[in-house]
Amino acid sequence: MTEKLTFKVNGVERTVEVEPEMMLIDVIRDVLNLTGTKLGCDNSTCGTCVVVMNGKPIKSCNLPAAKAAGADLVTVEGLAKGMELHPIQTAISESGAVQCGFCTPGIVMELYGLLEANPEASEQEMSNALNKHLCRCTGYEPIRDGALIAQKMVQEQKKIK
Repeated sequence: MTEKLTFKVNGVERTVEVEPEMMLIDVIRDVLNLTGTKLGCDNSTCGTCVVVMNGKPIKSCNLPAAKAAGADLVTVEGLAKGMELHPIQTAISESGAVQCGFCTPGIVMELYGLLEANPEASEQEMSNALNKHLCRCTGYEPIRDGALIAQKMVQEQKKIK
């Protein structure tokens, strides 16, 4: 038996039919075909599945899809404006934090949620957010450096608006 869920995804209201036991990541990837969000560990450990729900970064691999009913979701596909990357995407890329890239969407979305809520987040707050993510390639320094660059870029963007 399926159920209908309605929520906003990347600014567009969507109604989907889902199985009651489906996790949000399965709806995002398999129903909406937004495959930028990755499934890594399936137990809320690695952070590759992070999306922003109602302004907060959440791990979508262990959230029942039904709990997203009525929510406002942002996935990594919702950040770029056409071919223009979001400042966080640019900073993470330019800092050398992208190697295999598997963890990158989750990290970008974690930073997006944090910096949208608090562009003046402390280094400790950013470190705490990034500590929720596993990366097997970089050694984490480029990710931290990218986060600091991203913060400056987001702050500058907010001053312009």
